[in-house]
Amino acid sequence: MTNLKTQSPFVPGRLEQMSTRIAFFIAGLGIAAWAPLVPYAKVRAGLDDGTLGLLLLCLGVGSILAMPLAGMLASRFGCRKVATGGTLLICLALPLLATVSSIPALIAALFIFGAGLGTVDSTVNLQAVIVERASGKNMMSGFHGLFSLGGIVGAAGVSGLLGLGISPLGATLVVVVILLIALAKAAPHLLPYGSDSSGPAFAIPHGIVLFIGVMCFIVFLAEGAALDWSAVFLAQERGIDTAYAGLGYAAFALTMTTGRLTGDSIVRRLGATRVMVFGGLTAAAGLFMATLAPGWEAALVGYALLGAGCSNIVPVLYTAVGKQTVMPESIAVPAITTLGYAGILAGPAVIGFIAHGSSLSFAFGLMAVLLVAVAIGGKVLKV
Repeated sequence: MTNLKTQSPFVPGRLEQMSTRIAFFIAGLGIAAWAPLVPYAKVRAGLDDGTLGLLLLCLGVGSILAMPLAGMLASRFGCRKVATGGTLLICLALPLLATVSSIPALIAALFIFGAGLGTVDSTVNLQAVIVERASGKNMMSGFHGLFSLGGIVGAAGVSGLLGLGISPLGATLVVVVILLIALAKAAPHLLPYGSDSSGPAFAIPHGIVLFIGVMCFIVFLAEGAALDWSAVFLAQERGIDTAYAGLGYAAFALTMTTGRLTGDSIVRRLGATRVMVFGGLTAAAGLFMATLAPGWEAALVGYALLGAGCSNIVPVLYTAVGKQTVMPESIAVPAITTLGYAGILAGPAVIGFIAHGSSLSFAFGLMAVLLVAVAIGGKVLKV
């Protein structure tokens, strides 16, 4: 990422930093607004867990296909135009996801939604690299903290609107208005250029990089499980009213955000290895609690612990990638990023298939075991 070169002598300043934060908020708000809508879509279309998991794969396919395309388009047309286009795709897809009931229509809506999310996510991260480098300061954690803050607003806000009796369509229209207002505020100072070059869209990791990538995959898989399945689990297994089922992801996002905003000081205080070990065990304990303890209240506490535990693992893993010598950093970072996105986007579909063959509780329990493996991996890695 340090090899990126801007296509303009213009040096981003405070206004560009603020627009980057708003853009990350847009990305977080957009994806989290979907979480409370999942149970409604499941019931409306009459889907079982396996079919829902397959449909959620369409979201991941849309995102993964859009990411490298967005980087190419940003280099040609600039971050501003591409991020704006991606946000408009999200605004188009959300009302469709709140209303359509046929499987073909859901496939199309999820693909469009995923493409919009992937476009915005890829482009704002590109802008963040350029803006952070120009500032000469470490700003990336704060940028990603705004993504998490958007997640809280999206999940809790839509759940609250649904709880007040507003229809799913009405709730998504409120989100669309907020997204458009935020875009209008950010767009004037999004960068009118992208980068001349970047690392490859995909590289096959090996050695220690593969080890790190697998742990990234597991942590992002846990995040994807919280996003796409927590509301279904609370409504289906714990009997919580569907309108409030999105609070599970809101609890996860709240502790994830807090952890990210305070992460640098936590790592300095505890050390990277302890953050990996304690974080993995805390996340596993939280998911076990959410899955095994009776009552939805305990499940909310469990999802909160899951978010707290996961929050700082991936940043530590990215630091470890910078220290390894098996693969060049410019190739290793895109490689583990690809594995991470595979976890958060395709992983929920795998959970759906496991739940269809056994139960959602079993799928979550298996996920918790994998998080224990991450804790053990942190000890082995000795970051």
